[in-house]
Amino acid sequence: MRLPGTRYQEHGWEQVRKLLGLCSLQAFRQIEMHQVLDAAQHVALLDAYTEAVAAALRANARSARGEAEGNSYGESVYELSLGLLYELQAQTTYWTVFIAAMASEHARSGAFWHDPAAEGMLRKKVNDMYSTLRDKVDADSYIAATGRDCSPNKIYTYRMLDTAYREIAGLFAAWEQNAAQVGAILGRPLAGSPIEVRQMKTISGCKAEWIIRWSETQERFGGTPGPLHTKSKRFASLKNSPDKIAALLAEIGDYEELSANMDSAEDWQADAGEAALWLEDYWRVLGESAQAAGAGQPRDDRILAAPEPDEDDAAEDSDDLLDSGPLVDEEQLALEQSRAEDLSLPLRYLEMARAAQDAGSWTVRILRDESLPIRLAVYQKLLGATDDTYPDAWLDPATGELPTLQQLAALDQISMPTLRKRRNEAIARLQAAGAQ
Repeated sequence: MRLPGTRYQEHGWEQVRKLLGLCSLQAFRQIEMHQVLDAAQHVALLDAYTEAVAAALRANARSARGEAEGNSYGESVYELSLGLLYELQAQTTYWTVFIAAMASEHARSGAFWHDPAAEGMLRKKVNDMYSTLRDKVDADSYIAATGRDCSPNKIYTYRMLDTAYREIAGLFAAWEQNAAQVGAILGRPLAGSPIEVRQMKTISGCKAEWIIRWSETQERFGGTPGPLHTKSKRFASLKNSPDKIAALLAEIGDYEELSANMDSAEDWQADAGEAALWLEDYWRVLGESAQAAGAGQPRDDRILAAPEPDEDDAAEDSDDLLDSGPLVDEEQLALEQSRAEDLSLPLRYLEMARAAQDAGSWTVRILRDESLPIRLAVYQKLLGATDDTYPDAWLDPATGELPTLQQLAALDQISMPTLRKRRNEAIARLQAAGAQ
């Protein structure tokens, strides 16, 4: 299932879940799990868990599972797993719930994490933690992408409807073997091949009434109640709301059609390339025009070169103008080097790339509070991965281009949707400042 902004709702989730479970079990053997009983140690335990799981994920990055396709946007199972692990540190409520479940089980069974026979139980608790976190992350990303409200429960509802559609599609495809249930879903006895079998090609063609009847017939034909007809109240209101179901199905279908078009190399991609070139020229002209305002001044090839300062600007403190971002201490530099090494970048990549910034550049002044990976993501969006004005220190030696968005997100220890959101917000600030 595809929805705007979401990354974890597609076919690769099962492999992401299994990889995180495997690496978590390895981590539990290395860290002091008895600290689940000491509330004062829960933050330190999360740090130790994150470090151990990240190391285990890196060790599995080149495995068949790690390199497997995680979603339709080109992200691998390893990349998705690492991104969700970092989200756990940002949204610690899910860790707190996990720790509470571990402590509760300890009260019943003692230090069960030492028992090899308890691996299944450990995996389930880890799965529960990441499954709920996944829906929260995707719900937040959906809001950022669309501006519409969304909750983890709504993401769960989308997924239930997508699963129901696929179950119905399977029944339709084998209608002769499932004639009684297909007839009940369609609301009429079958007399030969039903035309709906040929008409329903995508989820957009699935009717809300079919979803409701499918759920209603599940206990009779499948032995267990359908999701709309269980004792749980999660979906209770939906079985009486076909209009709401239809709207949700249509949204899934519309976005899947749109994103499928984006995946194909059609003529519009040439137009997109021309638009990118036009945008590059536009930003260059802005910089050159600012320089041309001073007669006889040489051309300045800096990224979005600073306009000539007015009298008020000239009076500002020079240290403020030259500020290229927060200072980085030795401990942070060591962490940055470790991240760069994991991404096959030069160890001092971030340090050298920061030093290569033009501190007097207008762009740097506007984005002074943003991290370097966010700034580089801005340049990549506006000017592309390669540009003659980029300092060599910004480029990945392996490709001669700016690092990929995946690399930049990992350098900043944030998820891809968060990187895109902050990048777009930064671009909006640049555009607003330029308009003034």
